[in-house]
Amino acid sequence: MGREKRIFIAATRQNDGKTVLSLGLTMCFMKHTTRIGFIKPVGQRYLVINGEQVDEDSVLVKEVCNLKFSLKDMSPIAVERGFTERFVENGDVKELEEKIFHSYKRVAEGNELVIIEGTGHAGVGSIFGLNNARVAKLLGAKVLLITVGGIGRPFDEIMLNRALFEKEGVEILGVIINKVLPEKMEKVKKVLGKALAEQGLRVFGVVPYVKILSSPTLAQIAEALEGEIISDKEINRRVDNIVVGAMAPHHALSYFLPGSLIITPGDREDIILATMAKGEEIVGLILTCGVRPHPTILQLIKKANFPVILVPTDTYTTASRVHDLVVKVRPEDKEKIQVIKDLVEEYISVEEIYNAI
Repeated sequence: MGREKRIFIAATRQNDGKTVLSLGLTMCFMKHTTRIGFIKPVGQRYLVINGEQVDEDSVLVKEVCNLKFSLKDMSPIAVERGFTERFVENGDVKELEEKIFHSYKRVAEGNELVIIEGTGHAGVGSIFGLNNARVAKLLGAKVLLITVGGIGRPFDEIMLNRALFEKEGVEILGVIINKVLPEKMEKVKKVLGKALAEQGLRVFGVVPYVKILSSPTLAQIAEALEGEIISDKEINRRVDNIVVGAMAPHHALSYFLPGSLIITPGDREDIILATMAKGEEIVGLILTCGVRPHPTILQLIKKANFPVILVPTDTYTTASRVHDLVVKVRPEDKEKIQVIKDLVEEYISVEEIYNAI
């Protein structure tokens, strides 16, 4: 190992905002040094680029921060379908560790700081011998732990994760409390901060929940639903409100707020026409049950100034899938990326973290 600073960013559970804060911290650390490396040793959500499986978070950070490393070194292990079964049958953890270690060395070469992003909570990856605690130990990194707003539950989860890191002899540098409701900020900062301080854990930041970061675009929804795009106008607009059009049009109109996505069966021509009447306030329309509207209505739809997607699933299933969609930031999400950078600069003690590593 070299003399570079290294920090392992982990979370107490999935969807705590680890990727968002990893990206934001990487951007903000660049004020302290431009010699930064980034690696996500084990990735579970991957893309196939040039025939290689690479974690999507590594792709995001590489593109946004203009890093020059090989994507495969930034994402040495992608856990594809069947990976775990093959490992249990005939796996070699030493081989995986060597792969991570050599990729890390190439990413770290000539740099002053390496940011290592974990996968989920401390125990994720245990079945193939590479949970976050083991990987942090392998790379000799201190841990920055991300949790979400609240008091009792995040405290318990921090203690649980801490136990596994400590079992491996890994130091927890401190904690960032993320996605805190704005009206709870002061209470969480005071109460949870005091409870953690009594356990010897430092809080480096309390970050408010910002809706835009969890709001999908129509393009992301269309991809997740594998729907047929009837009209792709303004398909990258952000969805702020979801309305299921299952009522009479005069009632439905009162729910059609700016930024609304309307979900309704393809034969509800009354709702479709009411949606079109709202015009620019609507960001998209999803037609369910695989029902294609009458050709006359279809021609009108294609002239609308919002995207229209046709899906085979029923309305309830479609609305549930949209609601449960995990929104990942993408390199083209310029507005979100700027929001992330601003949040980290305002609410996280970046310089204190850098000096403490």
